[in-house]
Amino acid sequence: IPESGHKYYLQFSTEDYRTGEDAGNCLATVLYPKKKSPPVVSIKCSHTKDQKEIQEEDNRLYQRIRHQSKPITGNNIPDSYGNIEPALEPVWALAVAGSSSIMWEKSTETLGYFLAQVKSVRQWMREDDFTEFDYTVLLHEMPTQEIISCHMRLKWLPGHPLKVKHFCASESHAAAEGSGAESGSAAGLSAEKGANF
Repeated sequence: IPESGHKYYLQFSTEDYRTGEDAGNCLATVLYPKKKSPPVVSIKCSHTKDQKEIQEEDNRLYQRIRHQSKPITGNNIPDSYGNIEPALEPVWALAVAGSSSIMWEKSTETLGYFLAQVKSVRQWMREDDFTEFDYTVLLHEMPTQEIISCHMRLKWLPGHPLKVKHFCASESHAAAEGSGAESGSAAGLSAEKGANF
């Protein structure tokens, strides 16, 4: 699109990242603006799971986190063999959702990212109903093969958007990119700026 950038039309299927089950089909348009900014995405999906089932899964995940007797902490998730301790599956699930907002913000037409590992995670105990975690995540940059380290503060309550603040650094970019927050879950996306942890 002259003066605007490149627009792509996509059709793809999705799957539940835990079970591998079919999760529906999507149609999307993605505009990569000429100026350096996140892509503009419009997406419509047909889900094989209904909203009630998604909310029930969110609530089960939330209850597992809330019923811990002490704050959750962990390192190297998954481990070097690709294993995730069952007790750490909820924090891995939140890391997948939270880091997707970082990957969306950093992606360009020529660079993409995958969550490689949670280096560390620590839960903050809160007086309210929200859950809050500090993560250090490693993102695999494609096609450069570089590993990008990002600090991520994540706050979540079922039925509310996932709030994510992040700051990323890499050896080649020194202490480069910080951002605001993206949020995502069954409840959708919203943004809030600031990288103060």
